Amino acid sequence: MPDLENVTGVILAGGKSRRFGDGDKFLNKLKGRPLLEWVIERVRPQVTQTILNTNSEPDNFESYGMPVVADVIEGFAGPLAGILTGMEWVGANNEGCNWIATFPADAPFVPADLVARMLDRAAIDDAEIVCAVSDGRAHPVCALWQVNLASSLRQAMEEEGMRKTDLWTSRFKLSGIEFPIEPYDPFYNINRRDDLEEAERIASLLAD
Repeated sequence: MPDLENVTGVILAGGKSRRFGDGDKFLNKLKGRPLLEWVIERVRPQVTQTILNTNSEPDNFESYGMPVVADVIEGFAGPLAGILTGMEWVGANNEGCNWIATFPADAPFVPADLVARMLDRAAIDDAEIVCAVSDGRAHPVCALWQVNLASSLRQAMEEEGMRKTDLWTSRFKLSGIEFPIEPYDPFYNINRRDDLEEAERIASLLAD
């Protein structure tokens, strides 16, 4: 079985949510509960510890009982900034941890076996990064990352202005693992307020 003790979960919530509107998108409610609660419920059983990467006021998330860490690269630099933040936090706080698994805060239905399957794929392929795939589309923010890539990522972001996740991951041993999209795509994410309607439909399927 995969060793889940070597994985820290990083919930990525560092963006401005421009398409959604004002405020923290992931605190909007789905079936009466904040989106963030849905994500935490999926993530926590898969990892040993969880951190929240957000540039919002940390006191807003005290009740969730996890470290809240702002981007280590300023200027809302995108998902890579959150990934780097997670890697560097683990490097400073959990020396024995070899991997982080990242999850977007607006994707409330990620598979319950996501981390275990990505760890298996990493072992089989000797991969440094494993990302989820559904319907032929890669989801680079739903991924498993070796923590020792942190220095390379920081260098790329600071010296090259790297912001595109796909460009950076192409430099490493990258594997993908496919997940079915029936009866719903488990990586459905909520970008706009209108997307909550489809999320409500999926949540109803889970409740049946």
